[in-house]
Amino acid sequence: MTIALLTGASGFIAGHVLKILLEKGYTVRATVRSTSKADYLKTLYPADAKLSFAIVEDIAAPNAFDEAVKGVDVIVHTASPFHFKITDPVKDLLDPAIKGTTSILQAAKNFAPQVKRIVITSSFAALIDASKGDWPEHTYSEADWNPVTWEEAIGNNPSTNYRASKTFAEKAAWDFLEKEKPNFTITTINPPLVWGPMVHDVTPETVNTSNANIWTLVNGSQASVPPAHVPAWVDVRNVAEAHVNALETSKAENQRYFIVAGKFTYKEISDIVLKNFPELNGKVPTEGAISTKKVYDVDNSKSKADLGIQYISLEQSVIDLTKQLVNWVK
Repeated sequence: MTIALLTGASGFIAGHVLKILLEKGYTVRATVRSTSKADYLKTLYPADAKLSFAIVEDIAAPNAFDEAVKGVDVIVHTASPFHFKITDPVKDLLDPAIKGTTSILQAAKNFAPQVKRIVITSSFAALIDASKGDWPEHTYSEADWNPVTWEEAIGNNPSTNYRASKTFAEKAAWDFLEKEKPNFTITTINPPLVWGPMVHDVTPETVNTSNANIWTLVNGSQASVPPAHVPAWVDVRNVAEAHVNALETSKAENQRYFIVAGKFTYKEISDIVLKNFPELNGKVPTEGAISTKKVYDVDNSKSKADLGIQYISLEQSVIDLTKQLVNWVK
């Protein structure tokens, strides 16, 4: 019986990780910020599910995970903020991302010597070099690192703040591994925009940042098709699968994985929605930012080879998400 600690269990990606872990027979200890979030997750699973909870109100607090890690065998760390409602970049994004990561690694080293594998949710944000723009001659892979500086990280650009938080958090994890020489290996999972069905507690007002891009297409609030500033995507179910598969294969030890299905345009998404949900005709925009310019490519070969990921198609992902979203449309 393997006991897995899953942090940030009420989140979009973590909700799917939790489902897979339980289906595979893991005993799961899930961290959430409040009892109410734990109560909601309990409603999704049978009373006899091998699921317990630890309340961690602030992942950036000192020793936040010291108790939660005790007695577990593996750790999946997904807890990190993804939003652009920023008043203080350090307090709102950088500290939770960086300190949350180092806190759980330190806790595992100090209080869970039996842990041999930790999987961490990172992001394409830790790979992409925004200064290069479309960079049509480049193919992004696990070899890339975002070259953002701390000075840029604390500036007044919310996108840069977010990307920096993911970059510095992941770098902190690799630095910890090198300096502290713990008993465990780490694996980082680096997805771009993540779409797909939601199993976490969500409303039209609280839909996660990436799915919100499609929600605004579906609900009639977009007058025209927007440009895709980051034209790379993946389905949440593949991201969750990658986290769990990384726990289970030695190939993933001390590796990064760019979990990406491919590229997209919002025109493609609009067309998929209208083809499969004709009742949304008149709400979903069909004209707008339709560009033919070439942008960077993406390489997912490592994730296919090492983790066995078979990527869900853009059409299937959009359909499965829109089946939920259409119930919210007034």
